This record gives sequence, structure tokens and C-alpha cells, in this order.
Amino acid sequence: MRASYCEVAIVGAGPVGCAIAVGLHRAGVQVQLLDRRRFTPDDADYDTRVYAVSPASARLLDALGVWPSIVAARASPYTHMQVWEHDPTQALHFDAADVRLPVLGHIVEHRVLQQALLARVPAEVLRVPAAIRACRIDEDAAVLTLDDGSRLQARLVVAADGPQSPLRAMLGVDVVGADYAQTALVCHVRTQQPHRETAYQRFLDTGPLALLPLADGGSSLVWSTTEADALLAMDDRAFCQQLAVATQHALGEVLECTPRRPFALRFQHAERYAGPRFALAGDAAHVVHPLAGQGLNLGFGDAASLIETLSRAHRARRDPGSPRVLGPYRRARAAAAREMLLVTDGLYRAYRFQRPGWRWLRQRGLTLVNELTPLRRALVQRACGLSSSDA
Repeated sequence: MRASYCEVAIVGAGPVGCAIAVGLHRAGVQVQLLDRRRFTPDDADYDTRVYAVSPASARLLDALGVWPSIVAARASPYTHMQVWEHDPTQALHFDAADVRLPVLGHIVEHRVLQQALLARVPAEVLRVPAAIRACRIDEDAAVLTLDDGSRLQARLVVAADGPQSPLRAMLGVDVVGADYAQTALVCHVRTQQPHRETAYQRFLDTGPLALLPLADGGSSLVWSTTEADALLAMDDRAFCQQLAVATQHALGEVLECTPRRPFALRFQHAERYAGPRFALAGDAAHVVHPLAGQGLNLGFGDAASLIETLSRAHRARRDPGSPRVLGPYRRARAAAAREMLLVTDGLYRAYRFQRPGWRWLRQRGLTLVNELTPLRRALVQRACGLSSSDA
């Protein structure tokens, strides 16, 4: 049986796995990136799957040498955000100026991000298609058996292969989580009024919806709702009319929409983020509700932390798979994920709760945040992935 060797093997060539591979390769680490898919160029129109890339994530992508190509391809900055429940005149407003930044973030399509990162992965690093049949953890190596019968031995294996993560299951890592009583509908829409580099979010009794600005002047819709079946059954004209009503005509009439795609929603948290010879990153480690738009940013936080941890170990000639090296990563990223899960799950439950008086309390909370500039600034800093010293 053929065998090959590397220092770090990463399973899953999505944005997070690619970012880790690029960062480690640039640091001189011998790395292999494996994925069961074969990637081919895609020149289709806009991708309905988009991300709100925070300034902190943009910094990571810039350090990896990919951010300029993403901006050149297609990325839409947003400088303002408006959040409300029933009365848009009492909306909570966030402004990039609150934290002395030019933007709050950029809306980037999955396809644009994926292709830009893949273009930076050296050919000798990427192995596709390469499905993992088995994983064995030995004292001095993680041994991966591939579907072609070959073996890859690595001092550390990183599971970045998505929420269902076959590798995580092979490693025996359990997850805690549950399905939300909502489905996310995503599509792109063209509206009567321009988005003015503003992201809009309204909390309805059936779930939150967001309109995110796109580079072509349109908006990306992410509508998390308990009424997905009814909305999917509508023709485009009826759906656009329903969306305009749901957004209280924040951008005027909704003129047209692309085909709608549904995604089931859940929260999920791995019980261990690292152990002897392995680490988890991205959706393999955590899945959060999309209402805060922080899922990918949380994954890029994992990538940045793992790149720093393993690059430092490489320079010091330390074993990258040892619990001592991985301990800080495990503790820091588990804490960051728990915090984000508490925030997103708490918001989900707060807006699902319909007891008398609760709606007034929610609106009063939004009003107070709007009036308390330091608190509003702190929330913006957190969403941007910044510390107080960065702003």
C-alpha cells in the first residue's frame, strides 16, 4: 500500500480549509489539502450563497494574498446596517463611522471566495478528488486511508469538511445541537430603490429576514422563516409582493427575484475542538443561526488562530499534533464559538417568544442600544471582529 507523509493534512477544501492551507504553506509548513470533490471553474451568474465578510476576516484574506482578487472580482461593501421589528422609524442603526472604519464589511459570493482561495493553493498541496475512507490516530501520526487505497501520514489532521464532517465522526468527536423550527430561503432580488451600501434586517414573528447589498446594485435575501413551504409555492410575482410587504418597502417595490433555494437551519457545537493529532475548524466544529451573519467569520477566526498556532510551532520545531501545542487553540476557539452560539441562539429565542409585553421590551432594548453610543459602538466592534484597541 502506497504511503505519503506531511506535517499537516487538512480535509475539506472549502473557504476555511483553503485559508488554513494557504497560510501554513506560506509559513513553510509541509501541508496537504484533500477534498472528495473535483473543483472546476464556474463562470455562472451570481451565486445565491453569500457571506458577510467582516473587516477582521478581510485582514486575514489580505494577509493570505487573496483579498485584492476578491474585491476585483465582485465584493459589495456595506457601511450601514438597519435593524427593526415593527416600526422602521425606530430601527437600530449601525454605522462604520462609529468605529472609525470605512466599511462594516463586504458581501461576497461563495463562488468568488472559493475560487480566489483555490487559486492561491499550490498544485502540489491540493489533492482532489480524495475521499477519506478511514482515519487512525497513532502516537506519532494521524494515518488517513484514502478511497484509492493509498495512505497519508500526518503529524496533525485538521477536519474542515463541513457540518456533517465524515472525518469528525471517524475521530469519535460528538456534537451537541438541534434543528431550528425555521428554513432559510435565499435568492437575489432587484428592488425599486438602491441599497445605498446598507444591510437591512427585520425580525418577524415567523423569523428574521435580511437584505444584503450586492455589487450589481441588487440585494441578496436571506429569509429565515417557519413559512418556507408557502413562500416557495408562490410564483415570482406573488413572492416579490410578499417580500416588499415583509420589509415594509424598505427598498420600495421588489421588482424581480432569482430562483429561491431553501436551507434547513440548526445549531451545532463539537464537544472537542482538538485532541491528540487532530483539530476541528469551520462548520465541522460549529454551526450557528445565520441571523447575525457570523458563521464564516467564526470559521475564519479558527483559520487565523490555527495558522498562528501551527506556524509558531513550526518555527520552534515543536510537534504540531501535541496537546500542549493545540491546547490554546482548543480553548480559545471553543470559547469564541460558545459565545457566538449563545448570542445567535439567544436572539432566535428572544424573537420567537410572544408573551404579552415581551414585544415592548424588545423594542425598548433596541431603542436603548440606539441611544447608548458606547454600547452600540461595542456591538459594531464585535461584529467586525475587532477589539476596543483596534477602533
